[in-house]
Amino acid sequence: MSRSGRWEAIVVLVEPVLVTGAGGGVGGVGRRILEGLRAQNVPVRALVHHDDERASDLRTMGGVEVMVGDLTRGADVVRALAGCHRAYFGMSVSSAYLEAAATVAVAARESVSLELLVSISQMTISQMDLTSDAESRQQRLHYLAEHVLDWSGAPVVHVRPTVFMENPLFTGVAAASIRRDGTIRLPFGAARTSPVAAADVAEVVTALLLDPSPRTGRVHELTGARSRDMTAIAAEFSAALGREVTYVDVPYQEWLEHDLKSQGLPDHVFDHIATMARLHGENRYDRATNDVAELLGRPPRGFDTVIKDLLARRP
Repeated sequence: MSRSGRWEAIVVLVEPVLVTGAGGGVGGVGRRILEGLRAQNVPVRALVHHDDERASDLRTMGGVEVMVGDLTRGADVVRALAGCHRAYFGMSVSSAYLEAAATVAVAARESVSLELLVSISQMTISQMDLTSDAESRQQRLHYLAEHVLDWSGAPVVHVRPTVFMENPLFTGVAAASIRRDGTIRLPFGAARTSPVAAADVAEVVTALLLDPSPRTGRVHELTGARSRDMTAIAAEFSAALGREVTYVDVPYQEWLEHDLKSQGLPDHVFDHIATMARLHGENRYDRATNDVAELLGRPPRGFDTVIKDLLARRP
């Protein structure tokens, strides 16, 4: 690593890097990691949960071996890890998250080849302890999962992003109200937040996986460039979309009933998003770090690039 914190060289990998969650998830982090590794001609083994059109699409990419399996099934995880020296563990919001993490931890501990496991968590963990009860069940699962992975002795590095710019708070709920009347309706009050782009998180994970001298046991907390209130973020949407977007602070219960329930989210996901919104209103997301800039040698992406990317991907 150079003094700037950016890797000037990457390890030459001939064994496949295992990438879980390559078929989906908020912001498509797993798929982006896979694409970043393939851009460096690194062979990838993609573990997907469903053999659907996304898996078929991955099979058309050169240098990608697709395995269908379940992260809570030990035999599937052991088979996926076989021969891999490096791996990424990520999973969509799920009530089975802790079981999957424990399964990966045991398999990683017993692996004879694994030298680095990069696990994605979330930044809320840094504010929690075992007695915390204000967080969502998913956040508590992440907290326990980090401890299980650490206790296993697996060669793990934790990446803790704050809320994604691609989170349903911004690309589902807010996008609906922007289309309807040019407003961002969220119950954040005057609280500040520093969302991070999924592409930045994926680029960080890719860099860690390619680090010639990985330093396990570390935690990287990833945010956007600065923390600001929703009025400032609405101005960023206005600039990117070329039309006025304003922020409307909505009472929390009204927002749950009118805005979030209309998204049709599963109960576990609904609880997680609703809790994130409440914690935003309590200013729990008013944090900013320099980790992205230090690791990548450039500033984090802004909402403008994310919005343009989302518009370009829209069918």
